[in-house]
Amino acid sequence: MQPEDFETIDWRFDEETGVGRIVLDRPDKLNALSKQCCDEIIEGLEAFEALDRQGLYEEDDGVKTRIVVLEGAGDDAFCVGSDVDEFHDVKPGVFNFNPMFTRVEEFPAPIVAKIDGYCLGGGLELALTCDFRIASEDSQFGFPEIQLGIMPGDGGTQRLPEIVGPSRTKELAMTAEHIDAAEALDDGIVDYVHQSADLEAEVVEFAERIAEQPPLAVRSIKDAVNISQETNLRTGRYYERRAGNWLTATEDHEEGVEAFEEKRDPEWKGQ
Repeated sequence: MQPEDFETIDWRFDEETGVGRIVLDRPDKLNALSKQCCDEIIEGLEAFEALDRQGLYEEDDGVKTRIVVLEGAGDDAFCVGSDVDEFHDVKPGVFNFNPMFTRVEEFPAPIVAKIDGYCLGGGLELALTCDFRIASEDSQFGFPEIQLGIMPGDGGTQRLPEIVGPSRTKELAMTAEHIDAAEALDDGIVDYVHQSADLEAEVVEFAERIAEQPPLAVRSIKDAVNISQETNLRTGRYYERRAGNWLTATEDHEEGVEAFEEKRDPEWKGQ
């Protein structure tokens, strides 16, 4: 499927900045996740990787996708989790969101969740798989699953404790409490909070600030930090050393040294 054929997401790529966008485009459903939507998110990320492979075969190009912004259409919600109308009759184990969440989390380039409105249930789990979370002051966060007799089942009880600790995670999941953006910021769930009118500009500024950096180094930093969270200090330090050594053999490292010596801005190729 080509990006122009997507029905539940809007896929965009800015060739000048290297910033990609995936917009959950189901505002009438508060951007709830259907099976088709999950499949198209995966396909959208694969389309960005296809651009990167194309760039690596071009003489004067390299890694093209510098960073991706993930957001929800409309002003009411980032995502409210699963589409209950679609999933309430599904037998356990028939379908889950884990493959999509894993794909987002393991995507090579960093992903920023732009959150404006409700970020609940699977929507919060989706945001937690992203590398950064930037929210409007009108956003709300929570795990309402317990009110349906279930629990967060796609990583929420596993990823959130790394941020807020085990007891706070239990409280949010057991009470279905909604917290506002200011409290989410205090808890560390989001990285920045802005006024709704300023959110787009602030997200663009943040994304482009990272997109301006050497993409291979950015991706290696993402991998190294993620590995440190999933393994142990010894393994993380070993990977960090190997990745750092590999980066010294890249064209971007050579360009960075030359630019420093010539007192000019570097031109990163992602090679």
